[in-house]
Amino acid sequence: MWGGAGCGERAAGAGQAVARASRGGDFWHFLGAAGDRLTDLLAGNPRAPATRAVVVSAAMAKWGQGDPRWIVEEREDGTNVNNWHWTERDATIWSKGKLRELLVGIAMENEAGRCEISELKQVEGEASCNSRKGKLIFFYEWNIKLAWKGTVKESGAKHKGLIEIPSLSEENEVSDTEVNVSKKKGDGEILKDLMRTTGTAKVREALGEYLKALKTEFTTGMILPTKAVATQELTLQRKLNENMLQASPVALGVRIPTVALHLTELFDTTVEQLYSIFTVKELVQKFSKSPAVLEAERGGKFQMFDGNISGEYVELVTNRKIIMKWRCRNWPEEHYATVELNFVPAPGQVELQLDCKGVPVCKEENMKFCWQKQHFEEIKGLLELTAQNA
Repeated sequence: MWGGAGCGERAAGAGQAVARASRGGDFWHFLGAAGDRLTDLLAGNPRAPATRAVVVSAAMAKWGQGDPRWIVEEREDGTNVNNWHWTERDATIWSKGKLRELLVGIAMENEAGRCEISELKQVEGEASCNSRKGKLIFFYEWNIKLAWKGTVKESGAKHKGLIEIPSLSEENEVSDTEVNVSKKKGDGEILKDLMRTTGTAKVREALGEYLKALKTEFTTGMILPTKAVATQELTLQRKLNENMLQASPVALGVRIPTVALHLTELFDTTVEQLYSIFTVKELVQKFSKSPAVLEAERGGKFQMFDGNISGEYVELVTNRKIIMKWRCRNWPEEHYATVELNFVPAPGQVELQLDCKGVPVCKEENMKFCWQKQHFEEIKGLLELTAQNA
């Protein structure tokens, strides 16, 4: 997107022009060191990459003159005030879990037979969300392969096949996204036709739901409220709280079917180090690659993966066991699973035993993916990086 010979020639030309201007221009004299650094950068000076050029011109925001881009003194952290600066959030891991959740289990049926998407066999690509000047910009490109299975009603014959989505990207509308259906050799064309018509429509519908979630659920917190918006939200929240206090209490939900999970994983580290990865905020943020809130004590709350996972510590036995109330944001409201982690020493390794009770049946595969891919694999990556830097 940013490469190519044309770009290189334009950059070189710009560098030469800047170098000429810098030898005698009052503007560059005014810029001083910043001008020298920008000159080096554009002219291709080898020392330029080690330097960040900061250019201040009269057209930019002025401190103390009411420019809304410089409301720093009203925030203790002064972080990306009014969403003016470019920020980026990697949505790749989140997207893989979301696509699995939305696509696997899709079923379709007619008078001839019934089909179901049974497995997400492959999902290659990446996704990210960027914020600049209060606007969100999305980039995503996916190559997806799904397995489907079906049964012919009249004969009871079973058949299998594949669904391939070679390019889901921001360059095309979901309705134009290519969806290819194939079937293993043999009879069963009637099921393939069902997948090609109703199945394709349902797959595109699920992809649309993914994009909607990417632009709403995933981006929570990326656009920081300005002072005026924050005041309006606070006023609205107060009114809602008052209305809730006046309203009659309502019973929460209904009983939902759940399953239990048991997973084990070996880590090349010590018990102390692995235990700290689950209880030290900085280490949680490193393996999750996102902000976290952590109060590692009995009754303490936690939030991970930008609030997509939250809960409460029930019991902590240092270097031996952690028990948590645990939930995903898209689970039924107020429903928590119980997660127990046991740290078992082994020669040169640690075996982590995970027992989880109360997982909604429809979220079982997503839960496995969350722990195996987003926790175990990412923690191993962090341990390897730590070992290399030691």
